[in-house]
Amino acid sequence: MDEGKMDENEWGYHGEGNKSLVVAHAQTSEEIFQHLQNIVDFGKNVMKEFLGENYVHCGEVVQLPLDFVKQLCLKIQCERPESRCDKDLDTLSGYALCLPNLARLQTYRFAEHRPILCVEIKPKCGFIPFSSDVTHEMKHKVCRYCMHQHLKVATGKWKQISKYCPLDLYSGNKQRMYFALKSLLQEAQNNLKIFKNGELIYGCKDARSPVADWSELAHHLKPFFFPSNGLASGPHCTRAVIRELVRVITRVLLSGSDKGRAGTLRSGPGLRGPPVCEASPFSRSLRCQGKNTPERSGLPKGCLLYKTLQVQMLDLLDIEGLYPLYRRVERYLEEFPEERKTLQIDGPYDEAFYQRLLDLSTEDDGTVAFALTKVQQYRVAMTAKDCSIMIALSPCLQDASSDQRPIVPSSRSRFAFSVSVLDLDLKPYESIPHQYKLDGKIVNYYLKTVHAKDATVMSTRFKESEDCTLVLHKV
Repeated sequence: MDEGKMDENEWGYHGEGNKSLVVAHAQTSEEIFQHLQNIVDFGKNVMKEFLGENYVHCGEVVQLPLDFVKQLCLKIQCERPESRCDKDLDTLSGYALCLPNLARLQTYRFAEHRPILCVEIKPKCGFIPFSSDVTHEMKHKVCRYCMHQHLKVATGKWKQISKYCPLDLYSGNKQRMYFALKSLLQEAQNNLKIFKNGELIYGCKDARSPVADWSELAHHLKPFFFPSNGLASGPHCTRAVIRELVRVITRVLLSGSDKGRAGTLRSGPGLRGPPVCEASPFSRSLRCQGKNTPERSGLPKGCLLYKTLQVQMLDLLDIEGLYPLYRRVERYLEEFPEERKTLQIDGPYDEAFYQRLLDLSTEDDGTVAFALTKVQQYRVAMTAKDCSIMIALSPCLQDASSDQRPIVPSSRSRFAFSVSVLDLDLKPYESIPHQYKLDGKIVNYYLKTVHAKDATVMSTRFKESEDCTLVLHKV
């Protein structure tokens, strides 16, 4: 702080304890308000345009009493995952983002007494990089998620490697989608949670979370999928309930007609890259059986997965091709720092910002404008790669007509449903160097351990086959 420029009129009282008094600078509150408003504007002017109005809920910025905020933070502290507790909550500005409860049906009114099941899925990146800027050939064969799993287990983030591969879920092929969803249910990590009437009944907080218990989950879900109670308990019941859950989720993910403008990106990135990930256990098992992997059947253009994938593919250059462009923008800002606002790096995220995202050219003309467009596209793509999909399901009454509500059937029942997207904060400009370093760390670890191990196994097999070779001479 510059003592000569400090003005007491710019500070305000925020509270006090036995030995301390808390004041905060007014500008801090204004910055937090603007940050939250940027999140709202980005959702409204960008993501809602790409994904569709029914899927995106922008919320609004509200101001709360400071005492309420402090007491609330204290109350929920013990419920937070330990891995998140190092991040302090804002208790000084009083501003917060108010959003609808996405664990409830969002599209239509419904009877409050009816039970609600909600499945939250974080699908991650659904394609393999197609950029010629990629330097490691392995990145053209194995998806980022599958490679990252090995590093996460090695560093203690998770206990074991998940069999889930995003390319299976995004394939549109029901067989592959079933496998992907069952894999998430087996090893949820932070990619799947299930709520019953707003209460978390299934999910994983960190590596110390207990092993997934399908029988307990089936106990919660049985009244939803087999309301007549005609199914006995036991392993058969558990498998039947899980099978119904997976089929219903798949039907919901493949449904949808909400119009978004992600289709305008179709002429650009399209569906490039290999249709399967070589590390996917599903693909590996079929190869071992001598069968061809079912390719992507193609996602319906109206469904949310298709739209999300199109936005993800705004990452046209991969982080390896993007990072030099980021450095070009950085050098420009070092010389002209006052231009940061003009470049809209911190907002406003308006219609003009959105329109520039539609420029899918990849021919670098050496300008800052080209570099900035690719940087902004990358930030939006990374947001889509890290978003979550919320599927809310409520059993339909036997005599209820569907009206205009979207309905998904199961074997013994029908569900009204709504689909929403959350975690749509635009990824920070400043996180790009971290992403560049992390990408190198993920790939290098995979190459040094997993790929090298596979090569050793193949080499051993070859030597064994040499030792066992029989040479028959003609008589």
